[in-house]
Amino acid sequence: MQKEVYIYNCLQYILTRLLILILILLLSACKNEYTPRPKGYFRIDFPEKKYQEYKSDCPYTFEYPVYGVIVEYNRYNSEPCWIDIEFPKNKGKIHITYKTLNNNLARHIEDIRTLAYKHLIKADDIIENQIIFPERKVFGLLYNIEGNTASSVNFFITDSIENFFSGALYFYVKPNKDSLDPVISFFKKDIEHLIETFKWN
Repeated sequence: MQKEVYIYNCLQYILTRLLILILILLLSACKNEYTPRPKGYFRIDFPEKKYQEYKSDCPYTFEYPVYGVIVEYNRYNSEPCWIDIEFPKNKGKIHITYKTLNNNLARHIEDIRTLAYKHLIKADDIIENQIIFPERKVFGLLYNIEGNTASSVNFFITDSIENFFSGALYFYVKPNKDSLDPVISFFKKDIEHLIETFKWN
């Protein structure tokens, strides 16, 4: 009889310990570990690429997107032939300036270079691409500015004698490379098209 009681007590002890172990495993398995989801961004639907010619009394013409709106730039420091190509749906614009040269080409080139490299503090990289279309007397530089900067593309075009044309891409939002990257890539192609179709009058 004592042997049976001893075996019963041993089995009860083992079952109790086993039940406690199972409960501990179940409770640890049910522990709610929160893993945050990565930040998501809205999907952006871009319009089809179509272009129209910009003509005015200014000494230049180019093709710009049909989804862009030309607005005359008329602030306190504006000069003739300064315009913005605005993209209201994407809260962006290409700001364009024009100057008549007066033996001061080097100064204007340096101004654009300074404007581009002012972003170096926040930029990951600045890549310079030459613009050379000698048959149209179109020469210049395109600055691709990568990173969380106010402007991601700056450029200038000149005939080296009389005319100096420059532009910069801006967005009316806080710079965020991750969310803006697809939009910047989209409008960068429009700037490249503007440069490829640019002519002096």
